[in-house]
Amino acid sequence: MTLALPAAAAAAPSTGIHRIRAAHAWLDVAVVVAVLVATNLIAHFTTVWASIATVPISAVILVSLTRRRGLRWSELGLSPRHWKSGSLYALACVGLVVAVVGIGIALPFTRQFFLSERYATVSGALVASMIVIPLQTVIPEELAFRGVLQGTLGRVSGARGVFAAGSLLFGLWHIASSLGLTSGNKGLTGILGGGLMGQILGIAGAVAATAAAGFVFTWLRKRSGSLLAPIALHWSLNGIGALAAALVWHVSLS
Repeated sequence: MTLALPAAAAAAPSTGIHRIRAAHAWLDVAVVVAVLVATNLIAHFTTVWASIATVPISAVILVSLTRRRGLRWSELGLSPRHWKSGSLYALACVGLVVAVVGIGIALPFTRQFFLSERYATVSGALVASMIVIPLQTVIPEELAFRGVLQGTLGRVSGARGVFAAGSLLFGLWHIASSLGLTSGNKGLTGILGGGLMGQILGIAGAVAATAAAGFVFTWLRKRSGSLLAPIALHWSLNGIGALAAALVWHVSLS
């Protein structure tokens, strides 16, 4: 003879397990955010070698940790079954950015914004766009944000929370890298000035712009199911921008 447990008693263990899993999921998000904050500080305020290696190493560590915590390849945007859709979106993104950048360097008013001193030489721009930007910035950041962060956020929040938190954190991630933005860009210096207020406005603008970009990257990741799409767009905005800057410098000095 078996005794049926009351419904409340049967539901209690299930509720307890659900709460434990939810707590673990939030802990995963907190750990990922903490690692990202530490990575950003180490990369920008310690040594030159740290600025080169910290972000890629941290991205690999985050992927490994979250895989051990149970995140699936599909949650990280790395599932092979989404490669086709990711590739199609990637090609569309690259084509769109090439068209927009081409128009930007063709128009005299917008051409000045491509005069970034870090890409004043063609050789430097080529190395940056083909090696430094994809390996040191684009791929690690997409693994960390649209892969790990988006995957962990997806376990504790709906789409609105994922988009809002992911975009905001990606914008804040770029505060340190935008500290000298206006002083190294003639177009921005001419509009915002080179003083403290110009620097503050430049940082605020960079955070807003990268948060908006993060929103688009998140949408691409969700829409395509693959990191290939946001990686392609992210690289296009940085890599093609670097090549365009070198072209503008070359034309202006010739």
